[in-house]
Amino acid sequence: MASPFRRGALPRAAEGARLPSARLALPGAAADPSRAAVYARVCGFDTTGPLPITYPHVLGFPLAMRLMAGRGFPLPVLGLVHTRIEITRHRDIRTDDRTEISVHATGLRPHRRGTEVTMVTEARLDGELVWESGSRYLSRHPRPGRAEGTTADVTPARGGAGGRSGAAPAPGGRAARRSPADDGPAKGGAPGPGCAGDGPVQGPPLLDECASWLLPADLGRRYGAASGDRNPIHLYAATARAFGFPRAIAHGMWTFARCLAERNPRELRRAEAEFKAPVLLPGSVVYATADTDTGDGVFELRGTGREPRVHLIGRTATSVRPS
Repeated sequence: MASPFRRGALPRAAEGARLPSARLALPGAAADPSRAAVYARVCGFDTTGPLPITYPHVLGFPLAMRLMAGRGFPLPVLGLVHTRIEITRHRDIRTDDRTEISVHATGLRPHRRGTEVTMVTEARLDGELVWESGSRYLSRHPRPGRAEGTTADVTPARGGAGGRSGAAPAPGGRAARRSPADDGPAKGGAPGPGCAGDGPVQGPPLLDECASWLLPADLGRRYGAASGDRNPIHLYAATARAFGFPRAIAHGMWTFARCLAERNPRELRRAEAEFKAPVLLPGSVVYATADTDTGDGVFELRGTGREPRVHLIGRTATSVRPS
């Protein structure tokens, strides 16, 4: 049996290997109310009402991992980098809805840093598509005629993304000094111009700092317990160092969810993000956002300092894109 971690699979993928045609499905999947509530608190969502827009990703994640770890999958699962996610919510899903969750792979393509694949997750209720997402994962390896980059510009392994240490300035220049509650995310910073709730800006949006968050060292363990993603790069500094990180890093899906929770999450129908750089834990980050003249929202998560590093960029919309 071929190991999914075997690096020899990389040239085979680069030479045009085929993806498995299997579609893994979990019929009648209902969210556990207590676990969904813990997830909502960790990510900053309201614990009542419909499931958070990102939660079906949690329900489908075990299927995605099973597919990517299978021997027919052309990329080694170890070290896959979550680079991008797009979500469309066609209708709300409640905790007592028994949806069918399915996952399949598509879009195997060359990337300047290796080979990229898209994992599609879908949720159906009584046959109706109610939620869907596409997650791009990158397997980094040298490509013919290209030297491998020395610095990652995306988020490593199973969607981890995040920030660097330092005091995160709230609007007005003061540093946020509060610690997050044990069962919830850090919040801080008063809304600034262009933040959620303000009118649309004209022309290219100027993103305004709306909040600053201090992220504790145990954030990866808390999110991992709520989501089931216990990748060692997110748990402890010692386990993260084995993969080349100086400290544990925040999950990319946590950074994405936390940003969406800050922006009228019940009204969102579409959301997308690109993971640009990891967030080290403990650390601090700044959330910035603006509205465009088309009604969409744009946001980013960045570090602090004179030249803050951008960790995540994204866009939201309150309507489903016409087919």
